[in-house]
Amino acid sequence: MPKPENSMSPSDHRTVIVVGGGVVGTTTALALQRKGWTVTLIEAEETPRAASWGNAGHIATEQAEPIASPAMVRGFAKRLFFRGGALALPPREIATWLPFSLRLLKAARPARYERAHRALAGLLAQAMPAWERHVEALGAPELLRPHGHVVLWENPESAARGLANWRAADTGTARFHPLTEAELQDWRARIRSPIAGGIRFEGSGQIADPTRLAETATARFLTDGGTRIVARVKAVGDGEIRLSDDRSLSADQIVVAAGVASAALLHPFGLKAPIIAERGYHLQTGPDVDWPADLPPVVFEDRSMIVTRFAGGLRAASIVEFARADAAPDPAKWNRLRHHIAALGLPIGEDAQPWMGARPTLPDYLPAIGRVAGARGLSYAFGHNHLGLTLAPITGELVAAMLDGGETAVPVTPFGLARFG
Repeated sequence: MPKPENSMSPSDHRTVIVVGGGVVGTTTALALQRKGWTVTLIEAEETPRAASWGNAGHIATEQAEPIASPAMVRGFAKRLFFRGGALALPPREIATWLPFSLRLLKAARPARYERAHRALAGLLAQAMPAWERHVEALGAPELLRPHGHVVLWENPESAARGLANWRAADTGTARFHPLTEAELQDWRARIRSPIAGGIRFEGSGQIADPTRLAETATARFLTDGGTRIVARVKAVGDGEIRLSDDRSLSADQIVVAAGVASAALLHPFGLKAPIIAERGYHLQTGPDVDWPADLPPVVFEDRSMIVTRFAGGLRAASIVEFARADAAPDPAKWNRLRHHIAALGLPIGEDAQPWMGARPTLPDYLPAIGRVAGARGLSYAFGHNHLGLTLAPITGELVAAMLDGGETAVPVTPFGLARFG
């Protein structure tokens, strides 16, 4: 395996604690390590089940337009779960999702949306190159499959409307072409529901196996001298953290990358982070499944569902549920997934394993990346919503450059929490 890049002289010794062992925290820890920092990574669970490892595995470079947009507001009602859509606003959770939704509406105003759009597009343009560098540094380039993805529609009206929408959209560095009749016939032979049209993206991709990615990243981190501690962080201070067992750890720098838990850790510093747990659900089979291993991720856009073949099995993922992170899962969401699976004839049976995890989402659908003003050596990187996996390596590189005092690949100012007042 390649040795980590070291930008310091042997006499230098700089220490950093990264709070949060999801995909953003782990890749940030590795990026800092490659720059010569001595890194301690704090993970809340021995076997993490966060959205980092339960997602669709999709490197979504095509999603250059933030979800908080005028178009999303116009189509809000038809996306609701009780109307057959994937957006769930549980009545019992109204105290959680109503304030967030009002902030989202403000973020979707045209002028603010355009600023967010420019910032996100610039960040996503760096995503795939950063992933290529990351898996190369891990010594596992096969973990990245940069072979695009497919979008399918099941009736002529939605196919015409969907194609027009994608042609009008900013897809960043990704490009697409309509599927040929032969390609459509291949999908029709695989899918029970009628397939009326589809497109194939280039420039996007997937992770071959999220579990192996997590294991490989952790092994590389430990091999290269990192320290991993399984514990919950109670508080963060200037150059110090306090764990739930009242142990204290200190370092030259601290990076908060703890997903939805980050807001509470940063609150004492006067930072507003109006984050919500945007919960997603999936069902996954085991590895012995009748679905070719080389098929790219496929989005069934009429159902707001993505299906991805991993080394460990076939996964169907969907649902955007605004709720508290610790609220009990709703079995109706898995039942909706089972309904879609049956209608499509996918080889995902009743023995499929259910999962639910919380995407850390801010109202403007931009991540939070920056330094805490007035605090010594305190930074943050969280709130990546649907793009945590996609943006993890570039986020790690930005944080490493920021802590080194160097120039970042893209300006980080638009991602600072100061935008929330």
